[in-house]
Amino acid sequence: MLTSCRPRMFVARLDSRTESAPLARYLLRAYLSGLPSGDRYRDAAELLLGELFANAVQHANAPDDRPIEVRFTLVNSRLRLEVHDARTALPSLRIAAHDDEHGRGLFLVNELAERWGCASRPYDIGKFVWAHIAPTTV
Repeated sequence: MLTSCRPRMFVARLDSRTESAPLARYLLRAYLSGLPSGDRYRDAAELLLGELFANAVQHANAPDDRPIEVRFTLVNSRLRLEVHDARTALPSLRIAAHDDEHGRGLFLVNELAERWGCASRPYDIGKFVWAHIAPTTV
């Protein structure tokens, strides 16, 4: 008898274009709607996924045949987001100047995620950035 069902990891490959970001967020909302308490992750998860996806599009400079991959899974009651791209350089957290128009994406990730990090992809070119999101309390 099956007493618990752990959600599977969701994986999608999207075109490396800013126009793909709304689709990535839509897929995340669909994934979360299948979880019993998925709405407790939604706001922070959508914001963080949007930032990570935008960074991948802006900085990866990937050829058309190298999509951005998004992954979502639940790990010990934490939502894990991953964004994979073809750029090998790892991102670093920086503090944007008051008048900078860009450069706050990873700062937001650092503030809203319980934990985050990045690593090289072991079996492919590029890297991935991940973030763990704790559920909000009701």
